[in-house]
Amino acid sequence: MFPTLIGTVVIAGIVGYLSERSGFTHNGVLASVIICVGGAFLFYFVSIMFGIGFGRQGWNAILASVGALIIVPTHWRR
Repeated sequence: MFPTLIGTVVIAGIVGYLSERSGFTHNGVLASVIICVGGAFLFYFVSIMFGIGFGRQGWNAILASVGALIIVPTHWRR
């Protein structure tokens, strides 16, 4: 369980960094990483409690991170 949690945080951090560097978001690197890690934590614990998910924990982390970046806008977009 603990290695899965650490892997989730690492994958979420990478997704946040890459989304900022690729131009997908314009929040800033630190804000994007924090949003991704928060979304991945939330989905990780929800998947443990209720047994929902996309099969593998890596896919859960990637999709939860991208979903958090889409849902939580921190910069006014034009």
